[in-house]
Amino acid sequence: MLVRICSAAILASLLLNGAAQAQVQFQPPQTSFRSLFKVPDPRGEFVRLCAPHMVGRWAHPESVCGCLHDYAAATVEDADLREALLRGISETGVPTIETAWVPPSKRSEIGPTFTKIAKPTLQCMFEPAPNQ
Repeated sequence: MLVRICSAAILASLLLNGAAQAQVQFQPPQTSFRSLFKVPDPRGEFVRLCAPHMVGRWAHPESVCGCLHDYAAATVEDADLREALLRGISETGVPTIETAWVPPSKRSEIGPTFTKIAKPTLQCMFEPAPNQ
C-alpha cells in the first residue's frame, strides 16, 4: 500500500513538473558571434597594450591609443606596414616600425608611411577630442 501511494505521488509530481516545463518557452542565450569563438577585439587589445606606455604622458591614455589605432588602421593601406606600426605603438607608446617586422620588399615604404601618419599622430597626441 505504501509503495502504491509513493509511486502515485512520484508519477503525479513528474506529470505536473512536465506540464509546468512545457509552458516555459525556450529562449536561446543572448551571446554575440565574437564571444562564441573567444575572438578578442583587435582595437580593445591594442588599447590595452598601448595605454600603459601612455600613462603619465597624457591625461587620457586610452583615448590617445584608440585614436592612434584608428588613424593607423584607416591611413596605412598595406597590411604588413599597418601591423608593424600598430605593433610598434602598442609596444613603445610611439609610432615605431622595426625593419625586421616588415618584409624586405616593403622596407622602402617605412619612411613614406611615417610621413603619411605624422599629422594624424600629432592630432591624436596634442589635439584632444572635443568630448574630453
